Amino acid sequence: MKNLLRLITVLIIAVFIGSCTKNFDEINTNPKSITLASLDKSSYGLVAKRAIVYSAYLRNSSGMQTYHSLFGDVYANYFATTHPNFLSDRYVLVGSWLNGSLRSFYQNVAPPIKYCVDFAANNDMPVEEAIMKIWRVNAFAKYADSYGAIPYSSFGNMEKSVPYDQLPDMYTQFFKELDEAVDVLKANLSLVTSAPLAAFDDVYKGNIAKWAKLGSSLRLRLALHCKYVNASLAKTQAEAAVADGVIESVADNAKVATSIDWFNAYCTITSWMEFRMSSDMESIMKGYLDPRVQSFFQVAKNPDRTDDPAGVVFDFEGMRNGQTKSNRQGLSFNQGSSDMHKSWVTLGAAGPAWRVMGADESYFLRAEGALEGWAMGGTAQELYEKGIKASFDEFGYTDHLNLAGEDYITSTRVPASPGADLSAPGTIIQPVSTIPIAFLASGTKEEQLEQIITQKWIGLYPENSHEAWTVRRITKYPKLLPRLESEEPLIAATSLPTRLTFITSEYTDNAAEVQKAVTGLGGPDNGTTKLWWDKKP
Repeated sequence: MKNLLRLITVLIIAVFIGSCTKNFDEINTNPKSITLASLDKSSYGLVAKRAIVYSAYLRNSSGMQTYHSLFGDVYANYFATTHPNFLSDRYVLVGSWLNGSLRSFYQNVAPPIKYCVDFAANNDMPVEEAIMKIWRVNAFAKYADSYGAIPYSSFGNMEKSVPYDQLPDMYTQFFKELDEAVDVLKANLSLVTSAPLAAFDDVYKGNIAKWAKLGSSLRLRLALHCKYVNASLAKTQAEAAVADGVIESVADNAKVATSIDWFNAYCTITSWMEFRMSSDMESIMKGYLDPRVQSFFQVAKNPDRTDDPAGVVFDFEGMRNGQTKSNRQGLSFNQGSSDMHKSWVTLGAAGPAWRVMGADESYFLRAEGALEGWAMGGTAQELYEKGIKASFDEFGYTDHLNLAGEDYITSTRVPASPGADLSAPGTIIQPVSTIPIAFLASGTKEEQLEQIITQKWIGLYPENSHEAWTVRRITKYPKLLPRLESEEPLIAATSLPTRLTFITSEYTDNAAEVQKAVTGLGGPDNGTTKLWWDKKP
């Protein structure tokens, strides 16, 4: 990674030539190459666009499959893998995948973000600097929450060694940057739009008010991560975020627009037919008769109707996580289980906009804070129900009815059995939980928390799968099925990986700093060392 961090100037050039080259010497001596010094305000938007779309894995940028899909998606338990050689679903932290995906982040994503922040700071562009600081936190936070320590404050230091920031230090910086950025944006609301970003910002087209709401919403998300390790910090940051104004309307949801040139990468990887809907998703969506399943998945080619709810045809089928290699080779999981919705599976299509954060998550975060007695602008029940409505509204289910035509929010339905898995015919799988949809006003705090997190888990599908994995580690919800088997001796099938491991190239190129990072974790560099915020008993 050290060479990548030292050659930011060269990597920024990739914004204009379409892809990064491995031949540094050729670029460094090519008189026709664009250099950092030749970039100005007129080209700023192009760099910002690159920073945004690559952070969202558009155009099948590296890291989509080997980080987002094969770790985030399967550790959120949204999908189970059908490819016989994909071992992350059996809890193997495949080093080559991690190495390639994290290097790609620091090569393709981090440099243009840094450029946009630094250039704006040096050229009296406070609004643009604030917007790109918000985006920087959004981009880096999921990697921080995956590894527990990454290069952040010293990224791009032009030195041979790059220190890692520990998670609590990064959170301190994240909160500071988001607070300052939102203050700047709110002070400039009269401008309405950032002129340099209006034509290039694929999230909000430079809308300053909407970016401020996203900044506060991200602050709220990170605040709730801290509640078991530092309740005072969590409360202070959450209340400040809500007071500043978070996303409350579906119209303000943060999504990165897609196009034929910058397409949703699911439209590529789904064509490889390597994963399908999980049994957990089937259990929850079938039990709740949740109409959103129709927007998330396709019906299975060979559905099993013997376990359908009374009076409802439910042809959406899941499979258990942790299948053996032989079962994935010999059983027809791709035909018997549901693929993603057709909007995500059309090769060559733009696909759905990449979802960053929505009103539903903001409401669920506020509901979670309200359970703690924090000032969240409503009761836990009120905010929980608004979160469900916001998610339904986003997908067009504005009547808020379930598949049986009943009111969803007041329904007492609970998760159902996903039936029998193809790998164990005749063995009926138990439901993942007995938690109902209707808010348990007289229930325990933990029951109410499970309700909130279960609905948040549904709403985070699929682009925010890493956040769903983080929430699982922090809250221990939603209750989901264990793996059938784990192939990692240190991680039991009944457990969950607590972090990803540091990449092999860093042990070669940046060894001293990696060793310091391991020491700072307080445990070995493996998938069982708990991260800073993972303190719930």
